[in-house]
Amino acid sequence: MAQRDPYEVLGVARTASADELKSAYRRLARQYHPDVNPNDPAAEEKFKEIGEAYAVVGDPERRARYDQFGVLDDQPQGADFFAGGGGINDLFDMFFGGAAGGGGGRRQGRDGSDLRIDITISLTDVINGVKRDVDVTRQIACEACQGVGTEGGTPPDRCPTCNGQGVIAQTRNTFMGQMTTRTTCPTCAGAGVVIKTPCSVCRGRQVMPRMEKTELNIPPGVESGATMHVGGKGNEGVGGGHPGDLYVVIDVKRDSRFERDRQTLVTHIDLTFAQAALGDELEIEGVDSSLELDIPAGTQPNAQIRIKGAGLPPLHGGRRGDLVVVCNVLVPKKLDAAQAELIRQLAAASGEELPKGHEKSSLLGGLFGKKH
Repeated sequence: MAQRDPYEVLGVARTASADELKSAYRRLARQYHPDVNPNDPAAEEKFKEIGEAYAVVGDPERRARYDQFGVLDDQPQGADFFAGGGGINDLFDMFFGGAAGGGGGRRQGRDGSDLRIDITISLTDVINGVKRDVDVTRQIACEACQGVGTEGGTPPDRCPTCNGQGVIAQTRNTFMGQMTTRTTCPTCAGAGVVIKTPCSVCRGRQVMPRMEKTELNIPPGVESGATMHVGGKGNEGVGGGHPGDLYVVIDVKRDSRFERDRQTLVTHIDLTFAQAALGDELEIEGVDSSLELDIPAGTQPNAQIRIKGAGLPPLHGGRRGDLVVVCNVLVPKKLDAAQAELIRQLAAASGEELPKGHEKSSLLGGLFGKKH
């Protein structure tokens, strides 16, 4: 299957600068990253497509060849290029800490990884939004070595394998001439330097864990599963790399009083036969305040009464939804003789036929039993 135009995949013009290409790539890659979209095959395929596109136009040499010949690198139809060396694996290394794309030379640091936390809020918090301070353990530059990774923060040694370039270049002959492929240096993992005496605190990792408080402003109207994006609050990068981002997944705690359908809330109340038949005025519990409820005379079982504006707000602002009250009419389980007589009189006054089987009741059998 032919590859799509990499400029179209990244959503940039063919005249886009290197910085514009990198910015578009980083934005889309974070959006469709598998960790942000678990169990979403479409997002995973999109993430790979974005990486393949940037592998072409993010490298000046490959971009020039694509602009000139209109094909992806040295394969006429571009179908197999990313299956071999120099393709998607190199791009994953670039984004998550391997060699930087473009033109050779030493990489420009390693970006920090993204973090995820889960928090729980109440249904009441959904109405007005809530501010929440959360503790996040993130990797920061080691304070002992200032993020260098060496004991005392002394400069590391240049890698003897790649001579400080961070990549190994391999040149091969193709039908278009000589092609150079760059891969991450196996000795220094693309850093361009080697650490002979690691820092005793971070053990050469350049970063150390630290718990920090992060203030979250959770907006009104959020639903369970909503994800907040907090830029720059993930793990710090090293060697000038960009920090990762923090993703906050929100869970709205279930409230046993209500069922939620987006902005609509549903609750249930019990009514006596008298309340349902004659009507009543009640005070019920809403999600954030008490509410007056007018029960019409003749209310039937499972009848629904809607209270406008007593539900939840939409996420981006606007009128609150409604509270739907479902009425359950209670039928007495036990009746004494006087109560049974009143019901019999009501049935007679209403022209109703006495229910069959009433004489089988231990309580009502003597009252309604047939005369012998």
